[in-house]
This record gives sequence, structure tokens and C-alpha cells, in this order.
Amino acid sequence: MAGFTDYLEDKVLDHVFGGSAYSAPGTLYVGLFTAAPSDTGGGTECSGGSYARKSMPSMAVSGTSPTTATNGAAVEFATATGAWGTVTHVGIFDAASSGNLIAWAALTTPKAVTSGDVFRFNAGELDVTLA
Repeated sequence: MAGFTDYLEDKVLDHVFGGSAYSAPGTLYVGLFTAAPSDTGGGTECSGGSYARKSMPSMAVSGTSPTTATNGAAVEFATATGAWGTVTHVGIFDAASSGNLIAWAALTTPKAVTSGDVFRFNAGELDVTLA
């Protein structure tokens, strides 16, 4: 993933240096975008055709220089019942809808999602890395 959004960077820095505790979300959700978000949010998230953010199992954290959090299980979206567009980016959110985008990245290869398609990230395909 490209990295943390401004929202999460502010929360982490305030937690470590400002004395305001940050509680990690109980559940993380993966969202798909057809136009790039940025560190301040935005972008165009998929909609319609049975699209919904997908909850993600806990991520395994390992390594040093860099340290990486990786999805240990597949994240599979519902079968599209209509076109979602060409998915170009992925984001991790703290809520199933609305909420805060906390990390995002461009896909290596964009994928057009049409009716009948199932979008899936296999285990180990979603990484958030801090160097």
C-alpha cells in the first residue's frame, strides 16, 4: 500500500507524542476505487451492482526495516450484479460505510469489474509497509 492517510498519521503522532490515546478499529474494511484517493481522502469508490466494502481478517505484522502488515486470509467481494467500473486503487477503512480511509494504494494492474465477476485479494496480497 502507498501508506497511511493524513487521518491515520495524525492519530498515530497524537497517540505517541500528544498524549491522546488512539484505539485501533475493531474491524478493518477493504474498499475499491475507480479513481485515486489521496492522503486526504477522496477518490471514487465503487458503487452499485452489489458492491460493498469487505471486512478483512486481522493482518499479520512482521519484519523490521521494513515492517509489514499482511492479510493472512483472502478478501473476496460479493459477485458483481452490475458493472463497478475499472478498479484502479484499493483502500482500507475503519468502517463498513462512511468512516475514515486509513491507507490506500494503486493496484499493480487495474481490473474492469462487470456483472458476474468476483473481485478477490488472495492471502498475502495486501501489504501495508512502514520503513
